[in-house]
Amino acid sequence: MSQVYLLPVLTFLIFQVTFLGTYIFAVLEGHVVPTVPYISDAATYSPESCVFGQLINIGSVLLGITIYVRYRQVLQLYEHHPDLDGSVLRQNRLALWFGLVSCLGISFVGNFQETNVRIVHFIGAFCCFGCGTLYFWMQALISYLIFPMSGTRINAHLRLGMSVVCTILFILLAVTGVMSHILFKGQNPRKWYPSDGGWYFHVVSSISEWVIATVFSFFILSFTNEFRDVSLSHPQIALMSYSTTI
Repeated sequence: MSQVYLLPVLTFLIFQVTFLGTYIFAVLEGHVVPTVPYISDAATYSPESCVFGQLINIGSVLLGITIYVRYRQVLQLYEHHPDLDGSVLRQNRLALWFGLVSCLGISFVGNFQETNVRIVHFIGAFCCFGCGTLYFWMQALISYLIFPMSGTRINAHLRLGMSVVCTILFILLAVTGVMSHILFKGQNPRKWYPSDGGWYFHVVSSISEWVIATVFSFFILSFTNEFRDVSLSHPQIALMSYSTTI
């Protein structure tokens, strides 16, 4: 398995296709208005919610595998370069857990619609964007620590910049999202019009969500070049033989 670099590419593609495809389908079905709905609003009603959930689950698995491969890559670099800062191991371990929690949050968002199980949906969104942002900060720091053994200085700078953008957008998304729902006076949040109240907060919040989701995808895509130096071996399978005493 020498083409590990395709993992970040596939993860990037499946999330982008899922987000854009669900939005287009929801607009064509008349389930949302085309003026910047939330990603999850476009995946509230069937049949697009079914497709969204299925693709999100596949994307979450691919993302989890990508995060684990990155964890093992950094671990191998540390074992072969003992002069690396010892904090790399701690940062790498924490990054793994934050990344996996973020994957779980993405799956929650895709399978528990806001209109059906609101609290689980919001917990999933917080885990997805909150833990995902923490994962990016740790990966940005790791990128500086393992340079020049792996990666480039430009990549480290880009990851740091994307981490800053995600942090700002996450705060903006949360604050304006709460404000917009407080001021909302309409009947259906999936069809939010300027006359419903809280319109500008809603637009800022939804745009923040779309941009942060896109930045998330590009951050994962940035692992592509570094994964070209990674190969995986198939797992060892041991067969246990049992003797039967008669």
